[in-house]
Amino acid sequence: MTHSLNIAVIGAGTSGLLTARELLRENHRVTVFEKSNRLGGTWLYEPQVEAGDVLHLDPNRSVVHSSLYSSLRTNIPRPLMGFSYYSFEDKSYGDPRMFPGHEEVLKFLQDFANEFGITEVIRFNSEVVRVDSLDGDFVVEWRTMEVGSVAEVFDAVVVCSGHHTEPRIADDVPGIEEWSRKQTHSHNYRVPEPYRDQVVVVIGNGTSALDISREIATVAKEVHLSSRSLNVKVSKLDVYENIWQHSKINRVYDDGTVFFQDGDSIGADVILHCTGYKFHFPFLRTNNIVHVDDNRVGPLYKHVFPPQLAPRLAFVGLTYNQGVHFQMFELQSKWVALVLSGKISLPSKDEMLADVHKHYREMEDNGIPKRYTHSLGFKFEYVDWLASQVGLQIDDRLKVICRNFSEQYLNIHGTNVWRITGRGFVDDKEETLLVLDHSDVRFFLDDGCCFSPADFSIENLENMFIGGGDSCDGSGSGGRGGSSGINRSTVVVMVDQ
Repeated sequence: MTHSLNIAVIGAGTSGLLTARELLRENHRVTVFEKSNRLGGTWLYEPQVEAGDVLHLDPNRSVVHSSLYSSLRTNIPRPLMGFSYYSFEDKSYGDPRMFPGHEEVLKFLQDFANEFGITEVIRFNSEVVRVDSLDGDFVVEWRTMEVGSVAEVFDAVVVCSGHHTEPRIADDVPGIEEWSRKQTHSHNYRVPEPYRDQVVVVIGNGTSALDISREIATVAKEVHLSSRSLNVKVSKLDVYENIWQHSKINRVYDDGTVFFQDGDSIGADVILHCTGYKFHFPFLRTNNIVHVDDNRVGPLYKHVFPPQLAPRLAFVGLTYNQGVHFQMFELQSKWVALVLSGKISLPSKDEMLADVHKHYREMEDNGIPKRYTHSLGFKFEYVDWLASQVGLQIDDRLKVICRNFSEQYLNIHGTNVWRITGRGFVDDKEETLLVLDHSDVRFFLDDGCCFSPADFSIENLENMFIGGGDSCDGSGSGGRGGSSGINRSTVVVMVDQ
């Protein structure tokens, strides 16, 4: 019989809920500490934002955990958002679109927690302020507004506190410290209205930067995207009258002038940093055994266990994979639960450390910066390795969807993505077809297959929307079996800008 351990889980987001579920299945005693009054973590939308200077954050400020903006939708399709035993596709929340909104994801997580009794073990409004090792156990100090601070001893701790709360700032831009006008981070972006009639510089080239810049453009006077990428095409974006793409910022001045390396300069009202987030564990006391260096949390064996404190301290949810990351978190949590139950053995401390340092050397040899240590892209090797450890495997159908999607995503690197029935113009068929006239358009179906303009005409696409066969081979009766028509929500339009 498995010895029941008393285990603290920090955070009630996706990773924390999955970890609690797997630990409960192994008959451990579980307490989930959640700072807010609701579960969901990063998927819990909060309209309020943090106050203060984004360049000089007060460590004692009132932290807003969520970084969601009001219109946010997932950037991976619905089939990849579920768990192996709890599918997102089987749920109906009144919005059939292939890329669900954040409200749907939150409802999915709430249903999951309720169905498996996880809500009952969550201590809401309980902020963990200290985790300290003590003779093989861990002291967890937590506080609430009502009772103040309380310390408890646990056999093990699993950190699931997420990584979308502490902003990374482009503080290396010359002159940024003297910038006298407003600057903020996407962490504090919710709706576009505050940017009405303003000239906005958006630093970044990721999904959030592109999403937010387009949304701001509906009210702003001008939006200027700045990217460090060497492959960026300096130009005005075709579909928008007021968005320009620039290279890296050369310098900013306190009078509002922004100079770009491409030679252009503009007078800006706001600088918006869409530059990602930092891993941040202010509660963790390990005598520097676990530390963060340029966004590398380490040393961690397979991104989960610190060799010197394993298995009684673990992390779930640090890795980010642009495909099946929900199931990746599930596999990590199952691995942790089985290791803590003694059903799976870890290598020795020295072997784990050797594996970590081998991974670091490989990154260095390939010229990969430290800050990408936990970024797995679309690769499946790590996910497959986790699955093999716990006796599971990722559904081949999900791999096909992910690979088809990723291949096209990578082939059209730097393009913009519109989700049919998404925000703005795309709900209107006429305007959608104007976009389809663009020279380089790809259409993603709900199984990850892709059409290019050469595969069919606009008339054929219109037939797909209103009824008629479709297939991945364009024959009308192939890969999708000749369905009676494709729902508009199952198509993604990618337009080269």
